Amino acid sequence: MMANTVSSKPQRKVAYIADQKLIECCDSIPIVQGRATLTHGLIEAYGLLDKMLILQSSTASERLLQKYHEEKYIEYLKKAKPDTEDSCQDKYGLGYDCPIINDLWTVVGQLTGGTLTAAACLISGLSNIAINWCGGWHHAQRDSASGFCYVNDIVLAIMFLQTKFCKVLYIDLDIHHGDGVEKAFYFNNKVVTMSLHLMEPGYFPGTGHENDIGSGDGRYYNINIPYKGGINDTQFLQLLESTLSRICDVYAPNAVVCQCGVDAVTGDPLGEGNLTQEAFTSAVRHVLSLSKPTLFLGGGGYNKVNAAKVWTAITATILDISLPSDVPEHQYFPLYGPSFDIEITPSLRKSKNTQETLNITIQQVQENITKMAEDIIETINHRH
Repeated sequence: MMANTVSSKPQRKVAYIADQKLIECCDSIPIVQGRATLTHGLIEAYGLLDKMLILQSSTASERLLQKYHEEKYIEYLKKAKPDTEDSCQDKYGLGYDCPIINDLWTVVGQLTGGTLTAAACLISGLSNIAINWCGGWHHAQRDSASGFCYVNDIVLAIMFLQTKFCKVLYIDLDIHHGDGVEKAFYFNNKVVTMSLHLMEPGYFPGTGHENDIGSGDGRYYNINIPYKGGINDTQFLQLLESTLSRICDVYAPNAVVCQCGVDAVTGDPLGEGNLTQEAFTSAVRHVLSLSKPTLFLGGGGYNKVNAAKVWTAITATILDISLPSDVPEHQYFPLYGPSFDIEITPSLRKSKNTQETLNITIQQVQENITKMAEDIIETINHRH
């Protein structure tokens, strides 16, 4: 149980991006309908809003979206209407898991704008931590939608951050491989992409093997850490802890972007993990210990109550505040029954991961990091 105490440590400068329009746009995506409202409501109920700088999101312009996304794809999103079928829908990945919804162009602009607003806080120095739980859409490709993601706000945010921060570390905690972000920077040695994810036959998106290490200038700067179904907190943190600090020692990033998709939490209808919020709050403490300007984003999480619990717990961790276990009474309080507790209890599901399989993965990833270090040293020597 969590004690109702507040740490005496100095609080970080934390910016939190939230406004009615952003929340409504996020809520309008069918697979996560209402999730943003639940999350914001629980953060507010715990009194965390008073501890942060609350900023309204801007709307990303067509010009900004085209800094990464293909012009023809953006043009199609602008005019796409529900219940209108044409030959381009399949070409652009729309339909099925990325249905054309009402006001899609507004949604795309607002979700991206929220993340770019958060990135702007870090660039300006207004804050050293920025949060947008309505962001984190990591599957969208340059020219198409994918995996519930219409636009890749993460790629655009990293590109924006690079106007000030030369080297960016991207950490993806979602149960699904961060394929869209990886692809965007696959040939780039100014961004390290690090993804922990489930990889089993038939599981979306089917990419992210530990031997997928980048190419060209980006060779060895792409770190994939796959695992099997049923992963628990201890195993997840072992994978993270065995690699994160070493990556940072070798790469020395100037800024960090952390996608906190929570679909590996037990009970998620699309995930096959057995994590609790402890895996995520511990992971976030490791990220915070890097002491870099950091952007925290949402992502997957299809048990909406659990997603709200975990993102609220992460927010409190960032603020260095311990939350009482009892969920405060508020508008959405009945949804947290029957326990009305912020804690999440793991299921009895047995993990398919063994110490042997974890060790094999860690060894391969460590070898890749060593090769990254060798490449950095070689590059420095060539300059001299």
